[in-house]
Amino acid sequence: MAAMKLGVMYSALIGRRRSCMVRAFSTVMSPPSKAVVYDHHGPPDKVTRVVEIAPVQVKENEVCVKMLAAPINPSDINRIEGVYPVRPQPPAVGGYEGVGQVYAVGNAVNTLSPGDMVIPFPPSFGTWQSYIVKDHSVWHKINKDTPKEYAATVTVNPLTAFAMLRDFIRLHPGDVIVQNGATSIVGQCIIQLALLQGVHSINLIRDRPGADEVKENLKKLGADQVFAESQLNLKNVKELLGGLPEPALGFNCVGGNAASLVLKFLRNGGTMVTYGGMAKKPVTVSTSSFIFKDLSLKGFWLQKLMGTDRASECRNMIDELLDLMRDGKIKYEMELVPFNDFHSALDAALGKQGSRPKQVLTF
Repeated sequence: MAAMKLGVMYSALIGRRRSCMVRAFSTVMSPPSKAVVYDHHGPPDKVTRVVEIAPVQVKENEVCVKMLAAPINPSDINRIEGVYPVRPQPPAVGGYEGVGQVYAVGNAVNTLSPGDMVIPFPPSFGTWQSYIVKDHSVWHKINKDTPKEYAATVTVNPLTAFAMLRDFIRLHPGDVIVQNGATSIVGQCIIQLALLQGVHSINLIRDRPGADEVKENLKKLGADQVFAESQLNLKNVKELLGGLPEPALGFNCVGGNAASLVLKFLRNGGTMVTYGGMAKKPVTVSTSSFIFKDLSLKGFWLQKLMGTDRASECRNMIDELLDLMRDGKIKYEMELVPFNDFHSALDAALGKQGSRPKQVLTF
């Protein structure tokens, strides 16, 4: 009897040990990581530094993602400077969007597997690091055939273009839109997405060296008309339409005089949507534009859209955009830079090296 009791106790002890061993061996850890961090707000080239981050545990509902690429966007710079409305509290890791590959998953995760290609959606802070551990719910699985530079940049700029073309007025084939900031990624996406809908585009660019080459490049994307601002010192800019109808919808990401030029083109009852203010100058509108032309002014902020009950719709739009990118129907210039050269990429993004394409960090 004593021997039987001893056997039961021994079996129970072995069971507990095995259970402990299973728990120990089932603990998933991330690899060591490198990250761009800042301890306080300020000029990005002064306050950012690259640091080593120790491995962390991947909890049961979390996913560890090996980052593949992440861009440096103007809003990323503004967050580090402390001037963007939504920003993490320092100390923080830089970056907001990107693409990665699932490295490991927690024990309770059954929606993702190692090797899956994913993007954070809604975008989340801290994409400028080689490995990220976050809850499984923030990762959106995408097609593995998507070029990483397009997957990394789809959420902020192309999604903005896609949503603005859908949200404000119903456009029909043959309609016309007008925009400033046409060389931006949003501007280039608007041109290409409008073309796919049969919608014409009038595009305004700032005066610059090589403006003729810029115009030709935008026309290759599908722009109908491209004008430098100095060409628009006319009383009636609509003489430049070349037979196109007056635009129903305008987009402004600059402000100041560039916004006024967009308003000049709009037809009676037209709408101008402002989604940026690169010139840091206010939008001014004449009284007659409101009274006699009945123009409407709207604002668009992607962050607000993604925070609504339309988040699921946004994911569908992203998938649609990625399909178009894989088919070569949406394209824009980017420059891929190894993560180890972060500070060189940051200098380019800050304009220290002249006009450069979008900087995309690769890991």
